[in-house]
Amino acid sequence: MRVLHAASELYPLVKTGGLADVAAALPAALAGNGIDARVILPGYPPVMAALGEAETIFADANLFGGGRARLLRSRLDGVPVPAYVLDAPGHFDRPGNPYLRPDGKDWPDNHLRFAALGWAAARIGGGGDRDWRPDIVHAHDWQAGLAPAYLTHGEDERRPRTVLTIHNLAYQGRFPPESFAALGLPSSAWSVEGVEFYGGVGFLKAGLWYADRITTVSRTYAKEIQTPEQGCGLDGLLRGRAGDLVGIVNGIDLDVWNPGADPALPEPFGIDHMSGKAAAKADLQRRMGLRVDQDAPLFGVISRLTWHKGLDLLLDALPGLVGQGAQLALLGSGDAELETGFAEAARAYPGKVAVRIGYDEILAHRIEGGSDIIMVPSRAEPCGLTQLYALRYGSLPLVRGVGGLADTIVNAEPENVAAGTATGFVFREATVEGLAGTIAWACALHRDHDVWQSMQRAAMEADFGWAKAAREYEALYRDLIGRDLMER
Repeated sequence: MRVLHAASELYPLVKTGGLADVAAALPAALAGNGIDARVILPGYPPVMAALGEAETIFADANLFGGGRARLLRSRLDGVPVPAYVLDAPGHFDRPGNPYLRPDGKDWPDNHLRFAALGWAAARIGGGGDRDWRPDIVHAHDWQAGLAPAYLTHGEDERRPRTVLTIHNLAYQGRFPPESFAALGLPSSAWSVEGVEFYGGVGFLKAGLWYADRITTVSRTYAKEIQTPEQGCGLDGLLRGRAGDLVGIVNGIDLDVWNPGADPALPEPFGIDHMSGKAAAKADLQRRMGLRVDQDAPLFGVISRLTWHKGLDLLLDALPGLVGQGAQLALLGSGDAELETGFAEAARAYPGKVAVRIGYDEILAHRIEGGSDIIMVPSRAEPCGLTQLYALRYGSLPLVRGVGGLADTIVNAEPENVAAGTATGFVFREATVEGLAGTIAWACALHRDHDVWQSMQRAAMEADFGWAKAAREYEALYRDLIGRDLMER
């Protein structure tokens, strides 16, 4: 079976969030199962720098108004599967974030840039590469959402089957109605049964309408997005396609996130040799300017600082956290008000609260490894990867019970603690009181070393590698294209 993954990000080359991790790890896991998986992504500067010897599959003199473009087939440094790169300098040779101008606003031609990505994926799906033709085109998020539309409206009767994965329904790729004319789709696609969405163009909506199957990144989130509260205006469409929608929990790269071989940590550790965990905590405390104290519960946060992520709740709960004798190490950036609030908290609680504004991959590993508790107090969370990394490092997650957080963390209720299955702490209501009470609960259990070590063991034994998720995707592909094709 041949599967083409279309995505706008790919770790380690271009990453703004979890999409990049999934776009890299899932094809690699599928390849490990014998599936011929490949990726297609835009030719951003870091991608072009990683390009090996390349073959031109096709060229265009003025692709979606961006000037010359080539689709290249090659290998990329650090990427284990073959790749197609859309080398379109007019669209992608730009500094910084893939989607935003230096002033933080969207690039005004994003509809053209990512229409080009979807169109190129569909071109390969339609036989554009004479040497390799996919059975499945798997589009990720709104940036690749037009690929199923181009395939549906194409002339090739042998078109591949299509899958669209929603990584976060809140990001939809919505554009004004006048942008439709430049997309190269037939006039019939301008319809509520097509790309039209509340009078404009909806890239994600188009993918949800045209894809043969829809997946999202956790079972609970698949249910949540069918409700008005979390459906972001698409709940009706998703309810109508409920039979084609499935939630598959993301995995993590067990080699990248491995406390037994993580170069960011001062020494390795694992389930049966945890002394390195204490060393990681002391190292993190020193690096962040916190008081070195093994008895102080150390809470870690690695997150965008936004209301959506519940970080305003944490800011308001900080006095209670510090009052419990606990510490906070936070890494993130986002809303200016929250950045300022946490910076002021660090000044108000020296040695107890440490804040780094921005993102640092090495520091993220150190926080995962050195914290006692990793907090993810999100108001909504499609899957979440931070809590899965935390489990791997024996840093017990404290999460709100939504989306993938609800699916992946076993709450430290008395019966679960007694059974040895508890892996973290879950609060239900998005209130300061709910978070503060759960922080106090975690601090109390931290003082019970036997219980804490039992929970750490259960957390570190949890299997959230990509093997299980890859098997579920493979089963979905098999169902979609039929076993006869699989046995060719």
